[in-house]
Amino acid sequence: MAGKYLSSIPEIHRRRLLGLGAALTAPALLGIGAPRAVAAPASEPPAGLRSGRSTGRGGGLEELSVTELRDRLASGKLTSVELTAFYLNRIAELNHKGPGLHAVIETNPDALKLAAKRDAERRAGKVRGVLHGIPLLVKDNLATADRMHSTNGMRALLGVRPSKDATAVARLRAAGAIPLAKGNLTSLVSASSGYSQRGGQTRNPYKLDRSPNGSSSGPAAATAAGLCAAAIGTETIGSILGPSGANGIVGIRPTTGLTSRSGMFPGARSFDTVGPLCRTVADAALLLGVLTGVDPTDPATADSKGRFHRDYTPYLKPGGLRGARIGLPRAVFTGYSAHADAVAEQAVKVLEEAGAVVVDNADIPTAERMMTDLDAAFLVQITEMKHDVEEYLARTPGDHPRSLAELIAYNEAHASTELEYFAQDTLRVMADFPGKPTDPEYKKAVATVRRVARDEGVDAALRKDRLDALMMPTGAPAWKTDLINGDPAIMGSAIAVGYAGYPAISVPAGYVHGLPVGVTFAGTAWSEPQLIRFASAFEQAHPVWRAPSFTAASPGL
Repeated sequence: MAGKYLSSIPEIHRRRLLGLGAALTAPALLGIGAPRAVAAPASEPPAGLRSGRSTGRGGGLEELSVTELRDRLASGKLTSVELTAFYLNRIAELNHKGPGLHAVIETNPDALKLAAKRDAERRAGKVRGVLHGIPLLVKDNLATADRMHSTNGMRALLGVRPSKDATAVARLRAAGAIPLAKGNLTSLVSASSGYSQRGGQTRNPYKLDRSPNGSSSGPAAATAAGLCAAAIGTETIGSILGPSGANGIVGIRPTTGLTSRSGMFPGARSFDTVGPLCRTVADAALLLGVLTGVDPTDPATADSKGRFHRDYTPYLKPGGLRGARIGLPRAVFTGYSAHADAVAEQAVKVLEEAGAVVVDNADIPTAERMMTDLDAAFLVQITEMKHDVEEYLARTPGDHPRSLAELIAYNEAHASTELEYFAQDTLRVMADFPGKPTDPEYKKAVATVRRVARDEGVDAALRKDRLDALMMPTGAPAWKTDLINGDPAIMGSAIAVGYAGYPAISVPAGYVHGLPVGVTFAGTAWSEPQLIRFASAFEQAHPVWRAPSFTAASPGL
């Protein structure tokens, strides 16, 4: 039944469904509606803390790492109230005014109050954890049980009232972090990365006419632009890696099951994961340790028992690439663009100079199959999305549509705002899909995807040449945003590790006419410690990061 229906679905809807919660990115490497206003901050930051613009790290408060901010807070040179007010003012300056980044959907009305509490706790000698008093942005598909909304970017879900925080958010709070704001994302009714009905179109802070990639578009753009200290996002296939590369930041896609998805608007449970988006590898390692751990409300995390770490910062070792065997899946290493290819080749030289053993032509055997034969992966994703989104809508408290059918009806009734740029044909395809997670076809498809992506894919490449990791370009320079035709319907570099549910980390590697280009280190399940080691060593050997320019337009690339 599901198989027959599957064969009738047009290719464009297959790829767009694969791209919901994913990145539909530039050439293949396998292995604005009316936005809701962001509230102005309740107070001005102290003199000397107002946002400035500079061209290198450390030039302004907006460029400081979480590690540096922690030191200032601990020494008393900075308070959490001052830092939070600074970010709120920067959001007010840059999100809808100025360059109009549309990276933030809404700010937390209680952010300054929470910051004052963290300051009082610090003065009393109580520090909750490694993120005490640090303001972080949360993607809008993660539940927050506070006065912020949790809508996945849709006005239809403004009535959602989560009974508790998503586990990831709860762990951030327990570590002392302040949920500063909700980040924009690619909504269910969108064909353009970073566009949502509530947030409008997120813009790339390096070139405003370029895509931020998706779907963790707002978290990535906000982190790059210094609207927050760091952010957490989610990934199905490429939703952390793609935006990280396009916005010149560091993003970790953890092994599926290393971090809890409980309280997340569903993508596809076989692939979904929650991870950090930061300006440095050290910050990403710090946040990852806060997010990990077994969660009884997410059965997938049971597999992480005995494998997760509470602290990944010990793996930030100087010389971490020395002797590491890094494979280049050369058959699919090039082809993004001549510019991105040149950046990737320079990254290879950095590896060699840092002492890595670079193994050329370390191809992923099933790469072409994963790119051209999407039936099994599509069946897995559409089955899981249909079932889990319906379940989420039905059980989540609040006054909102209780099914996909009701969601579609709401959008039709408010078409002038909800369907201003994109129809909801792809959403209808998902609603009409007859398959269920109990179907033999689905179970067979899950097994097929895992075998092809894991045993016959990434793991086969690693085994063949006794590799510690693979390195590949994260993607091409960001394409121009197109609210008429949407994104180019081509999958990007995250597909192999995404289908496998394996970890990867994207690191800035260079710039093409001012647009960031990243490289991705990928490995087998639970290999986050060594990937962090390699990425940190690469970052130290090749410190290319520079602050975004907020340039209005860019040349054709």
